[in-house]
Amino acid sequence: MFRRVAIIGGGAAAATLLGELLERPSPQPLHLDWYTGSGVPPRGIAYGTRSARHLLDVRAASMGLFAGKSRGFLDFVQRDDPGVAGTDFLPRHRYGDYLEAEVAHALQRGKAQGHDVHVIPVTVDALVPESAAVTVIHGEESHQLDAAVLALGTLPPRPLAGVSPAALESGRYVIDPWHLLADARIEPAPRKIVVLGMGPTAVDVMLELASRWPQAGFVAISRHGLLPESHMHTAAAPPDDSAGLIAAMQDAPEIRQWLRLLREAIDQGASWRALIDSLRPHTASLWAELPSEQRARFLRHARWAWERVRHRMPPAVSETITALEQQGRLQRHCGRAQSVELDGDALQLVITHAGQSHPQQADLVIQCTGADLDLRSTDHHLLSQLLTNAHIDADPLGLGVMADNQGRLLHQGRPWPNLFALGALLRGTLWEANAMPEIRQQARALADQLLAD
Repeated sequence: MFRRVAIIGGGAAAATLLGELLERPSPQPLHLDWYTGSGVPPRGIAYGTRSARHLLDVRAASMGLFAGKSRGFLDFVQRDDPGVAGTDFLPRHRYGDYLEAEVAHALQRGKAQGHDVHVIPVTVDALVPESAAVTVIHGEESHQLDAAVLALGTLPPRPLAGVSPAALESGRYVIDPWHLLADARIEPAPRKIVVLGMGPTAVDVMLELASRWPQAGFVAISRHGLLPESHMHTAAAPPDDSAGLIAAMQDAPEIRQWLRLLREAIDQGASWRALIDSLRPHTASLWAELPSEQRARFLRHARWAWERVRHRMPPAVSETITALEQQGRLQRHCGRAQSVELDGDALQLVITHAGQSHPQQADLVIQCTGADLDLRSTDHHLLSQLLTNAHIDADPLGLGVMADNQGRLLHQGRPWPNLFALGALLRGTLWEANAMPEIRQQARALADQLLAD
């Protein structure tokens, strides 16, 4: 049993683990140090938005914080509004409210049970793991604990290659869209905005800024020029033979074979949405079957297609973004930004596609190219320190940290007994690692492991 544990990270994953540890009986009082960083725990980036336009992309009935209470979020919102249905897609800020309420309840419960819990609003500068303890360092202070858990979420965004220093310094090239949305003080209001990327974050950005700046037009650019698919208003029933499909995929761990099996199932009448959803509980085991070269093939050739069908837009979001296109306020193009230069009060972009180059001019460029999890080039101070000191191994495909199937971090190929990760950093190990239905299962298993005799 690890009695003294550091939880590092201020978002939902850390909050879930905290709650799991304080929920169950323990033979000894726990000492938990929760290092929340400089943000607003436990909302993190994902649930820190206050906009009613930013909706969860998972139905309310599936967003409970704890594995044993999957309807916890729905119960929370129905106390205020009994008319909310489990199939609804609710504003993310309501989920932030739920997280805060659950954390407050967990802290009260922990105190009543005699646990020693400290919420420490600082950023950890360094960790020194050893076989019997982990030393946590912040500023001039250091604390030795039995174990530490990294629940850090995704890494700080970095500008794309080809963006000039002048463009960055101008403030007209934005690498952190959530900071912009929290404080969009740009004068005069931009008329033409280029958005690099078309994933869920890009959609959220365009919805919010289209409302704030009603005269603005948007040009969205991505490799394939496609937005995420949309959820249906009601969830589709799972296909009749999903177990057979899973077994066939496990028997043939090769991307081309998987695509063939999925196409055959759809040709035989299966709903593609239900088919994708039926894979979700098995994604980690399927990913584990894939050899490294097949994982790399997936990332090169199929990841974009998987992401747009897996991370679908709520119907209301899809309808609003479609209306922007129909009004002529949104144009979509295929391509990638080769360069971005400052030109007076505007930015000049060169967009390449199919061997051709096309110029674009914008008052504002917003980078929404997806979560960064590549430790090999990150500016994240703690992870850089751990990697530089050979305390952890980076995933060779840029998908977070190397870990075993128990979430124990690897160093030179060997697992630490007392250093763990939770959430997005485990994408290379689990693939599905950063949505609440998966995080709560990870947190339950990790809490069991930490408290085991």
